[in-house]
Amino acid sequence: MGKLRKGITLTDFLHLKTDEREEHVTAEEEMEEKETPRIFTVQEITRHIRERLDEDEILSDVYVKGELSNLSQPTSGHLYFTLKDNFSELRCVMFREKNIGLRFTPEDGMSVIVRGHISVYEKRGNYQLYVEEIQEEGIGALYRAFEQLKKKLREEGLFDIAYKKPIPSFPRRIGIITSPTGAAIRDILNITKRRFPHVHILLAPVAVQGEEAPWQIVNAIRVMNRVNAELMKIDVLVVGRGGGSIEELWAFNEEMVAREIFSSEIPVISAVGHETDFTIADFVADKRAATPSEAAELVVPDNREIERNLSSLELRMRQNVFKAVEFHRRKLESMEKNILFRKPTERINQYRQTVDEIKRSMLAEISHLVALHKKSLQVLTGKLDALSPLAILDRGYCICSRLPEGKVVRSVEDISVGDALKILFGDGEAVSEVKAKLQKEEKV
Repeated sequence: MGKLRKGITLTDFLHLKTDEREEHVTAEEEMEEKETPRIFTVQEITRHIRERLDEDEILSDVYVKGELSNLSQPTSGHLYFTLKDNFSELRCVMFREKNIGLRFTPEDGMSVIVRGHISVYEKRGNYQLYVEEIQEEGIGALYRAFEQLKKKLREEGLFDIAYKKPIPSFPRRIGIITSPTGAAIRDILNITKRRFPHVHILLAPVAVQGEEAPWQIVNAIRVMNRVNAELMKIDVLVVGRGGGSIEELWAFNEEMVAREIFSSEIPVISAVGHETDFTIADFVADKRAATPSEAAELVVPDNREIERNLSSLELRMRQNVFKAVEFHRRKLESMEKNILFRKPTERINQYRQTVDEIKRSMLAEISHLVALHKKSLQVLTGKLDALSPLAILDRGYCICSRLPEGKVVRSVEDISVGDALKILFGDGEAVSEVKAKLQKEEKV
């Protein structure tokens, strides 16, 4: 092939159709290009191919059917194998965290359906299928439908614990929706009769496999809810059947059955198959029982266990009553022996004596406080007397005030000749007139 036209990359060239690629090959193949062509490393080419594969929508999540061969599982736990048909082979790897939950042991020659994505192992430049799930052929489609419906209902919230209704501890009436001829109804009847014989059981016979089974189960749930609302209370429903293949259990994986169980006003126990079997009904129901027998044990209590518990409670109650009586008897004996019981006035006299002592103590304390305050008052009185103007007058001083306003004369400047003065003495007062005033000369 000739050289590429200037400006087009290898990536763009690989995406072109054959005729388009030829258009981009230069017509002058015999002429020497002035520019040096880009040279890729092996790693760059391998990574480019891997990126193209990773971007492909189909190859990002693909189901592939084929026959297992060259199966190996080293100590790492990863599963390596080749998936082949009559025409081609595809290398596959399933890492340990993905294959640890397989329900069967893969073997060479086994026909399977695997799910995963195609990518490139860069170190060797090999493209291979990275496996997420693997199922034996025949149940792969059903399993895929199961997972899709499971994801859908989970996202809608039908599996949330918040919507789970409690199962009554002592039901009086139980509704059972199952086949009237299967082993499930026989197991439920035998166990409930043995454990709690007084419970009333209503059976809604339905087909538990086949095309008509989902519709019959849905109608039975509706009828039970109508009976509960209009005729008689039904405490709990048991919906289920015995074990079987995934095809036989498929009626309990139908969306209509799941939604009817979720909508039921009566609490529902799902009892489908064996302990390892899981159906959509198990996730939607208010309670899952691994088997119909376990459902019978969950739905009714054991009479014998109740009797044992009641006997144990009766014994404990008798013991507690005896202990209480004995405790109060001893308390009464202690009270009878106490002097207060025999001589009740003795304690009254003791209280009277205590009151007298408190009274004396209070009077003494009050007298002491009065004496302290009296002494403090005397000290303050002495200080007031010392500062009193009257005490100063008693020592020969007097106070002059000018009449008629009564203003105290503090300086010779406050009076004039002829002013009338009132003179206050310690033992009386006098009125005088200023005849003359003499001002003291200031010292230099």
